[in-house]
Amino acid sequence: MGRVKNIPLVKLICGMISNKEELFEELIFSLIGYFGEIDFKSEIFVFDKTNYYEKEMGEGLLRQFISFQKLINREKLAEIKEITNELEKKYSSGGSREINLDPGYLAYANLVLASTKDFYHRVYIGRGIFAEVTFYYAKKKYNFLPWTYPDYKTQEYLDAFLEMRKIYGEQIRGKKEENKEHIFMSNSGCNG
Repeated sequence: MGRVKNIPLVKLICGMISNKEELFEELIFSLIGYFGEIDFKSEIFVFDKTNYYEKEMGEGLLRQFISFQKLINREKLAEIKEITNELEKKYSSGGSREINLDPGYLAYANLVLASTKDFYHRVYIGRGIFAEVTFYYAKKKYNFLPWTYPDYKTQEYLDAFLEMRKIYGEQIRGKKEENKEHIFMSNSGCNG
């Protein structure tokens, strides 16, 4: 029988798509209110690998990624997607969104995104939300899957995710050091 292990916390990320660049800062402010301070903000990329969102949101779409300082439990992803869906509704007009929010999490081994759409490669995680491994990390690089979105394969996106992964790695190492210190203090009888 396999033993249940402690599952490491993960780094919450969010991608934003809009043709109104000023909405990025506005939404970052709102997202900070829910999830705490950010520790990474990518440059603003041209979103031109698909026209999927143009009918709803218009042309000239842009994309930006952020990551949050506070690490999360993976099982929170469905709840987080509900919150971002409500924010999208708030920034909608006539049934069309002005901004698209794509929350997910970065673990050391992969990037997982939340979706409201079911498909064969997605796993239901509750609350009407599915999770998808978008790419995985092996042999010192991100590797793609058949369903990895074309824009996620670009070097500029990969560089952004590598930077977020570096920050996450430093956080995880810091937490291990904190735990070692806590165990040492507990075993030595010190209450610090």
